[in-house]
This record gives sequence, C-alpha cells and structure tokens, in this order.
Amino acid sequence: MSPYTQVATVNPADPFDDTADAEALRAAMKGFGTDEMEIINILANRTSDQRQIIKETYSQTLERNLIDDLKSELGGHFEDIMVTLMNPTELYLAQVLHLALQEKQDNVVIEILCTRDKTSIEKIKSFYGEEHGTDLMDDLNNLEHESEKFKKFLIAMASEDRGEEEGDLSIAQKLSSKLVGAALKVEDELMEMVSKYSNPMMRFAFKEYASHGDDNFLNVIEEKMPEELKGVMKTVYESVRSPPSFFAKELNSAIAGTGTDDPKLIRIVMSRCEIDMANIKEKYEELYAKSLADAIKGDTSGDYKRALLALIGC
Repeated sequence: MSPYTQVATVNPADPFDDTADAEALRAAMKGFGTDEMEIINILANRTSDQRQIIKETYSQTLERNLIDDLKSELGGHFEDIMVTLMNPTELYLAQVLHLALQEKQDNVVIEILCTRDKTSIEKIKSFYGEEHGTDLMDDLNNLEHESEKFKKFLIAMASEDRGEEEGDLSIAQKLSSKLVGAALKVEDELMEMVSKYSNPMMRFAFKEYASHGDDNFLNVIEEKMPEELKGVMKTVYESVRSPPSFFAKELNSAIAGTGTDDPKLIRIVMSRCEIDMANIKEKYEELYAKSLADAIKGDTSGDYKRALLALIGC
C-alpha cells in the first residue's frame, strides 16, 4: 500500500518575481483605498517560502514593513488570515502550539504533532524556542495533564525519533498483530507505535488491522481505553489513519452550526494548502455532499471569504 498522493492547492509561482510582487503590494495599499483583490491574488498564490522572500524584498527595496502595512490597511478576519500568511508556516504553528499547551487544547496539540512530518516538527521546535524563550520539550515535560501516559506520548511525538519509512507489508502485519493481541494495554501499544513509525506505515498497519475482521479501530478505543484517553486517542487515530478525512471533519466542525470557529478555519486552510488541501476538498464533498467552497461561501463573507477560497484553489 503506497501513501495517498498529496495534492496541494497552493504551489510555487513559476515564474516568480519577488520585486514585482513587492511593488504591486505596495501599490495596492498606497494612497486612498486598498486593492484587496490584488493582495489576495499575490499572497494567496505564493508558497510560504515565496512570501518570506517577498516580505524581505519589500523591506529592502521599499524600506517598509509589509506586515505593518497589511495591519494598517486591512481589518477583521481578512487581516488575520493575510497577516498569518506572512509568517513562516512552522512559526505560526509554533505559536498555535504554545497557546494550545497553555490552554490544554489537547486536540490542537495532536493535530500539529501527529500530522506534520519530521522536518516540519524540527522547524516548529526551533521557532518555538526563538519565539517563546523556552524549549518545547521542557514545556511538554512540565505539562500538567491528567494522563501521564498521554504526556509521555506527546514528548515522544516531539522527539523527532519517528521513522520516515513508507508502507512495508511485513512490518505492518506485525504492528496490526500487536494491536489485535494487545499484549500491553491497547492504548500503550497504539501510542508506542504512532510515536515510533511514520504515518504511511501506520496507515498500512491500520489497513492490515481491518483485514482481521474489525474495520473500525474506533470501536476498540471506545471499548478498551480509559475514559480520560478515549477522546484524544480517537483524534490520534483519525489524524494518522486519514489526514484528508480528519481535516475535512475538522473543517466541518469549524463551519457547521451557529457561528464560525475562525481560528480553526484559518489554521487548517493555511497549514494544509501546500500539502493536501485538494485531497481534503474531495473528502469533504464525499462526506457532506457539498463542496468545501460552498460551505465556506455560506459561512464567511467579503475579502475574508475570497482569501479562503483562493487558498483552497477556488
């Protein structure tokens, strides 16, 4: 079983002219009025790395701070998302992770640590230290949590010891047999595996597990795991088993019902648009019988809506 083919909705602009982009952004914000569509057309169609180059060029050639100019000219959630875009993705996630640990938002911590690859985790840890003057591993070690097991799992997930292997049938069969046999408590087996093996390998193992007759490991979590771990381990399992399905459901929870969870909506769109947002869009429509674009149109408005749609490739 090969990993699913990730399809992004934001790809490197080619050709890329950072000077032209910087000058166009300044023109869009200079004088009376602001050309919001020009800002969206540029920033929502450049990768995070390209936006950092534009930001530096803007500073060097125009002697101005692009983020300050955006804050001065924009407002509301549109300002939030455009300013967020101007920070490196891993810096933004380091900020989110720090807040999530302070506020004990376990699902957000899992979302970041369980779905980013090894290189991304390394960058997040580096930015975390630079931004907050404290080491992520120290903060995790000092974390007060009702489950010591879960705390140790988070430390393992952030330790960069996970493998980077693709799916291997023989290993996957051994892992699935461990889950079926559950020589240890099933939560111990699952946490040990997820913190040691790559997500592609774990997806392969979960598929092998299903071949033993129970195609829904969520039932095992519900029936066999301690009450205080059920919720977080469901999030761990779903985020590893199928990131597109996991993020489609998370997006729906941000959009559905009364009000919009804008921080979650922005976080997911920004953090996945360069990875697998096209896969998430496909899964969203499969699960909810409507397009993600239509869901966003129905729950947001104005330039904020247009920025979100541009980032998801619509």
